[in-house]
Amino acid sequence: MESDHELDSYSRIVSGVAAELTPRVASLRVPQRGGGRGGESLGSAVVFTGDGFLLTNAHVVGRGQGGTALFSDGTSAPFTVVGSDPLSDLAVVRAAGPTPPPAELGEADNLVVGQLVVAVGSPLGLAGSVTAGVVSAVGRSLPTRSGSAARLVEDVIQTDAALNPGNSGGALADARSRVVGINTAVAGVGLGLAVPVNATTRRIISALMQDGRVRRAYLGIVSVPEPLPAALQERFARRSGLRVAEVVPDGPAARAGLRAGDLLISAGGQPVQKAQDLQRLMFSEAIGKPLPITVMRNGALVDVIAEPSELVAA
Repeated sequence: MESDHELDSYSRIVSGVAAELTPRVASLRVPQRGGGRGGESLGSAVVFTGDGFLLTNAHVVGRGQGGTALFSDGTSAPFTVVGSDPLSDLAVVRAAGPTPPPAELGEADNLVVGQLVVAVGSPLGLAGSVTAGVVSAVGRSLPTRSGSAARLVEDVIQTDAALNPGNSGGALADARSRVVGINTAVAGVGLGLAVPVNATTRRIISALMQDGRVRRAYLGIVSVPEPLPAALQERFARRSGLRVAEVVPDGPAARAGLRAGDLLISAGGQPVQKAQDLQRLMFSEAIGKPLPITVMRNGALVDVIAEPSELVAA
């Protein structure tokens, strides 16, 4: 029957992804500083290099400095935390012993709603668990915080693949076994979220591997998307900009002359339509460097030059 054929095809894809990725996804045990009862964090991590680097969530490693990675073949290896970035909920750890071959990182920006995805992780401490579902939505935002600093993780993937505590840090993969997301949260029944693997993520991973942290630039505004006036939509061939709702006193934006009510059109020569567009510019290379910004104010286009400072997350 045709339905049987379709089920077989679906099953072959899911089992193929499971066979490819299950050995490459570890179960993590991370003792937390202070010890005592309940002083261990459990989660998952994905091997992504041939020399022992694994990718997981910042909330999985927490304040821990290391722990144990357990693989589906029964082997284990101690690891150390190389770097953690709570504002993206990503962390990199490195195993001290042999690890399986790395998983292939994919490109989340190519995902479409309805696409098959497979989650591999260690929910409830059960290593090598596999669930499947579809991409329920793309472009979601996940609020994160580190100390007084807050940020939106951009383009978060929403899936109905079943996620449970312990899946955090595990792989969300496409039908070709490419890791397109790192599972990060269970937002409700039938609703899971994953940090996307894309160009921004790769920059964060590289910074964590090299420096153990991610340096970010700080502009000092609170903004919300807003449609551009019809004339500007036609002129700039896009529909929206960012309305400045608040300017932090004495911050870089305030010193540059930005005001509440300004409508951001571009920054650094790049179009700005949503908060993520601005966040993509706020990495270490922007710190202390002139950042040209164009806004619409009282019906006129105004150019200002801001100089972002370094974001202090303490």
